[in-house]
Amino acid sequence: MSKNNFPKVSVLITNFNKEKYILKALESSLSQTYKNFEVLLYDDNSTDNSLKIIKKLSNYKLTINRNPKKASSPLNQIIGIIKIFKKSKGKYIFFLDGDDYIKKDKISYFINYINKKIKIKLLQDIPRLVLDKKKIKIKKKNQYFTIWPTIVPTSSICIERQYLNKFLKYIRKDQYPDLEIDSRIVIYSYLKKELNFINKSFTYYRENVDGITSKYNKFSYNWWKKRYQAYQYMFFLMKKFNLQIKKGPDYFLTKIVNFFI
Repeated sequence: MSKNNFPKVSVLITNFNKEKYILKALESSLSQTYKNFEVLLYDDNSTDNSLKIIKKLSNYKLTINRNPKKASSPLNQIIGIIKIFKKSKGKYIFFLDGDDYIKKDKISYFINYINKKIKIKLLQDIPRLVLDKKKIKIKKKNQYFTIWPTIVPTSSICIERQYLNKFLKYIRKDQYPDLEIDSRIVIYSYLKKELNFINKSFTYYRENVDGITSKYNKFSYNWWKKRYQAYQYMFFLMKKFNLQIKKGPDYFLTKIVNFFI
């Protein structure tokens, strides 16, 4: 890869009380084999030893939130990502949650792949679970039953800066309190026909009992709430983009369950 093909890349890490994992996340970002990147970390007013651990390392930009937080973890994460994105310089943005980590050649592989497929605006790998190293299963969806694609974790996403700026105009950062940024980006990109997968794993995803997704166990009260919000967000985007997609049985089931809960 020539020097001209090393665009600036920004890795955006968000952290709240991940003292057990944040050092691994930060070290894996700083040790990338790629030649031209920066790391920005947003700490959302952690009350554990995260900051003490983070400050053992250097060569990254730290933003600490001291302001009151929202009651919703997904909305807090979105606010943090937006704040450090505005401070970043990269042409391509890589997201990383504070309890996940990445292989040292992730950025190099992604940028090399993008250079060969110039029109790619968003790229995802298929993460492996930290505990057993198994890949997350990307199931082929029955389009009659459900109308959205598989949502992969935030840490798997690489997105072009200009494309992210366009998406942020539709993010609705104060609405849908159970809907994380990965769901919003994937739904937006699905409607824009911009979803792209690498059938390789460069990301290690931790199913953390203390993480954002910990309260959304399948078929739980919160899981149904989040699912309905995802539909509401999709319909908001469809209206904006003047799109029509037939509502399937999954939507009506989700609506009925939410009516009773």
